[in-house]
Amino acid sequence: MKMAGVTAAKNQHQVFDVSLPESGPKCFDDDGRLKRTGTLWTASAHIITAVIGSGVLSLAWATAQLGWIAGPSVMFLFSFVTYYTSTLLAACYRSGDPVTGKRNYTYVDAVRSNLGGFQVKICGLVQYLNLFGVAIGYTIASSISMMAIERSNCFHSKGDKNPCHMNSNPYMIAFGIVEIVLSQIPDFDQLWWLSIVAAVMSFTYSTIGLGLGIAKVAETGKFRGSLTGISIGTVSETQKIWRSFQALGDIAFAYSYSIILIEIQDTVKSPPSESKTMKKASLISVGVTTLFYMLCGCFGYAAFGDLSPGNLLTGFGFYNPYWLLDIANAAIVIHLVGAYQVFCQPLFAFIEKQAHQRFPDSEFITKDIKVPIPGFKCYNLNLFRLVWRTIFVILTTVISMLLPFFNDVVGLLGALGFWPLTVYFPVEMYIAQKKIPKWSTKWLCLQILSVACLIITIAAAAGSIAGVVTDLKSYKPFSTSY
Repeated sequence: MKMAGVTAAKNQHQVFDVSLPESGPKCFDDDGRLKRTGTLWTASAHIITAVIGSGVLSLAWATAQLGWIAGPSVMFLFSFVTYYTSTLLAACYRSGDPVTGKRNYTYVDAVRSNLGGFQVKICGLVQYLNLFGVAIGYTIASSISMMAIERSNCFHSKGDKNPCHMNSNPYMIAFGIVEIVLSQIPDFDQLWWLSIVAAVMSFTYSTIGLGLGIAKVAETGKFRGSLTGISIGTVSETQKIWRSFQALGDIAFAYSYSIILIEIQDTVKSPPSESKTMKKASLISVGVTTLFYMLCGCFGYAAFGDLSPGNLLTGFGFYNPYWLLDIANAAIVIHLVGAYQVFCQPLFAFIEKQAHQRFPDSEFITKDIKVPIPGFKCYNLNLFRLVWRTIFVILTTVISMLLPFFNDVVGLLGALGFWPLTVYFPVEMYIAQKKIPKWSTKWLCLQILSVACLIITIAAAAGSIAGVVTDLKSYKPFSTSY
């Protein structure tokens, strides 16, 4: 495994002097990296930032497709599977001994150590494609929220009868410009403040969505919705089936964070062992998230019934109080700005590491230029990082402008990423690492879990594809207006 200390994904720009005095073990971990400082709480904040994303806003719609029985049950099921497979994945951070074994810095490294061969390529492809898709999804979601602010102010000043149409492109471009600046932050563990801001924002808008849902229920005095979900008549039978499948994809997307779990674990200090801290962090964050998801999904559905909008805060189920909607949508935008970085950093690190290994002598790739910033320490400007990350952000922005109904495609990405990354690889790695014998009870239970999740994934992907096909019928590129 080509993982020399210099070229590892985390600190690929920090070349350590080999002749360090032995007197300073306090500053370095067992692998010669700078001492990790992450705790249970920073890890939980990272996970909550990654999990409570824009996915929370489509949960009322997802619950409406499935109904009062299946909706909450599916959410609970996904949360259990996510938590269980996260504990399996956390055990794979170190190969061999859980306390002193060799560290795996990224998800792909863990797959390489435990499974090896062709599976590594598949895993890398799925993971990085998924991160790329998430970046596009977040660009679209943030532009929709920015437009929602503009539209709610327009409705407020011109009256509800004015259609207030507007184009989403300027908002996507603005989001892209902000991301270009932020993507120059060199390393994942320098983003702790961004994660905490983003976690606070996600609670803000989720709470407002929940509060408005409760207020709506209190105002009408009745819980809407039915046990079996959206009624045939409102939609046709085939639509009902496809929409139920798509709802599974939306819920899966709302829980997807295992793709960056190992990267988050790599910021955690030890002792206690990283896997113990990570298991606790997973329990806390999945517990908090599920409670939130249940409340948001259920109250949104209780408020709107069959008419639950695809995005709770921008579907204009509530016009007033318009300033509260504006705060919630602004919080979504701020959160997505942070979440975009949290998800894209592993992809950035991977490409930069590959470039370092291919062209170790190229100054364009390896040279850091010190830029003094008044009041702060020097910023290390790396030309390759500047160029490649800028191109990446521009590419995601252009694709977002081209395919603005991407929430179906994000549902598709959520579905496709769920089984391989959240279930299949963690299960297979755990079996390999713990040497669980074939056909033993534990082996059978793990395989049944994996196959069941594969079936759910295929159904969800089919539902999302059906959604995309419907959208394509009325499609004009670069000209989305709401």
